[in-house]
Amino acid sequence: MKILVVIILLLISHFQYRIWLGDGSIAQIDAYQLRLDDLKKEAEEKRQRNEALYAEVLDLRKGQEAIEERARDELGMIKEDETFFHVLE
Repeated sequence: MKILVVIILLLISHFQYRIWLGDGSIAQIDAYQLRLDDLKKEAEEKRQRNEALYAEVLDLRKGQEAIEERARDELGMIKEDETFFHVLE
């Protein structure tokens, strides 16, 4: 009977060790969950960025308005028969 109690106690201590400190322990699972949450957040940010870039590509393919807007903003271009006023402050 004593041997059975000792075996049961050894098994319980072994399982407790694995739960708290071993491979797949609670601490390790928490660390993996935090890493997974970070990766999900990063993936969502990249997905939103990709959607914005895709929308911009579609806009550039469809019409001249987007191209004209970029030329005005980035290159300072003006249309024919327009007057450009440069205001100094």
